Amino acid sequence: MAIPTRLMGVGLSAQQAINVCGDVVNSITAAGTTNADATQLSAAINRVTTAAASTGVRLMAPEEGSGVVVINSGANAVLVYPSTGAQINALTVTTGGFSVAAGGRALFVGVGSANWFAILSA
Repeated sequence: MAIPTRLMGVGLSAQQAINVCGDVVNSITAAGTTNADATQLSAAINRVTTAAASTGVRLMAPEEGSGVVVINSGANAVLVYPSTGAQINALTVTTGGFSVAAGGRALFVGVGSANWFAILSA
């Protein structure tokens, strides 16, 4: 895995290093109970620090080869919803979110413009 400071040490700008390594949001509050009002994620690596019961976050639209990490450091499970028109495994916007337990982590891999597949930690 690339380390940003090492990339910058060989001449890449900070923004280029972030583009290679992925950006991080380290303090997210899960909100809402549906896809429509869940907290929108925007980074490659996302750490949820506050999660009330039944709250969630929403992934951006998938792109082939993309990856998004959700780390749940909150006290409750977090529901991860796909963007409109997409799905996570077999879950769509209307069939519910993918649950990441308190203390859990998940990697969502984009395999096209409409599909995320989840890899859940133990």
